[in-house]
Amino acid sequence: MTRGKTSRRSWFRLFPLVISVLLARRNVRAQGQELRIAAAADLKFAMEELSEKFEKHMGTKVSVTYGSSGNFFSQLQNGAPFDLFFSADLEYPRKLEAAGLTEPETLYLYAVGRIVIWMPVDAPVDVRKLGWKALLDSRVGKIAIANPDHAPYGRAAVAAMQKSGIYESVKTKLVYGENISQAGQFVQSGNAQAGIVAMSLAVSPAMREGKRWDIPENMHPAIEQAAIVLKDAKNKDAARAFLDFVKGSLGRATLAKYGFVIPEKMKAEENK
Repeated sequence: MTRGKTSRRSWFRLFPLVISVLLARRNVRAQGQELRIAAAADLKFAMEELSEKFEKHMGTKVSVTYGSSGNFFSQLQNGAPFDLFFSADLEYPRKLEAAGLTEPETLYLYAVGRIVIWMPVDAPVDVRKLGWKALLDSRVGKIAIANPDHAPYGRAAVAAMQKSGIYESVKTKLVYGENISQAGQFVQSGNAQAGIVAMSLAVSPAMREGKRWDIPENMHPAIEQAAIVLKDAKNKDAARAFLDFVKGSLGRATLAKYGFVIPEKMKAEENK
């Protein structure tokens, strides 16, 4: 009996070492491979930084294509050649998983997104002071959002405007970007005077000098964002290694830097 207990204690002490060895072997296999990622447009700046750090750490080339999560979902159903899918909507990876198009037990909720009203720095309307009322100003002729038909950030924008009570007053002002990145470009270029965009874009080098008002999280359904490894991935080891990297402290810190709420931190706040 004592020998059995001793044996179990020894196994529990060795378990972390075993896991470390297995992860190290996966990382070795991932080196030198090219990783193809389909990523939601709100991740553009965060993913560029993540990819750069991963390439330096692993020696694995990372190729990222950005777009709307809904469009990627349709493409992946039809065999689009990607190894890893970073969606801005948890439901798309779940549906791919249910259809048997992903690697088992690789679904990972990596972040919760935020939305903001954003205007250029020289905008005549003080969005930081006015909040929702800024969108009602007559000087705001066009408001850019992502297309709600296939972009989670667009759906969140519509939901927030409806809850605020201004949607009916501003719906004729809305212009749709193919994805959230294009919606931001509309405002930057002057084709729209305001936009409801991802915080991750608003805090990026290209937009952080502008004016923004953070939309309260309770104004719209949570933008739960998830990643998953695809079943037809050519480089599964590299895909799993990248996902492990994102789960690690450096990956989480990079996402937090761009305004994403990390699910573990969110749960900790709820439990206080």
